[in-house]
Amino acid sequence: MGVEDDLLARLAAADERIARHRATVEGIVASVRSENVDDEHDPEGATLAWERQQAAALLADAEADRRATLAALERVGAGTYGVCEVCGRTIPAERLAARPSTTRCVEHAR
Repeated sequence: MGVEDDLLARLAAADERIARHRATVEGIVASVRSENVDDEHDPEGATLAWERQQAAALLADAEADRRATLAALERVGAGTYGVCEVCGRTIPAERLAARPSTTRCVEHAR
């Protein structure tokens, strides 16, 4: 598999995560709407608000991964994938393997 194939697989995985986390968030919101739940005083653990925020954070992470992967695919098409946006040197293959959507070499990583 080439870089583009790897990125397309990563994009498909991000899309699946987005759908799964969006369904979780929507399920939590729907359950709160349909019941009169006072989860803030439940001594048995996490509140629905906490669960909703956790699911929303996972959704946001998946959406960010999708955007970064799409940008990486654009760089592949433009011929700039694997080139550090700061210094213009080639990003080491090991770094790209670990972070396929990275735009910077290790020296210039944020």
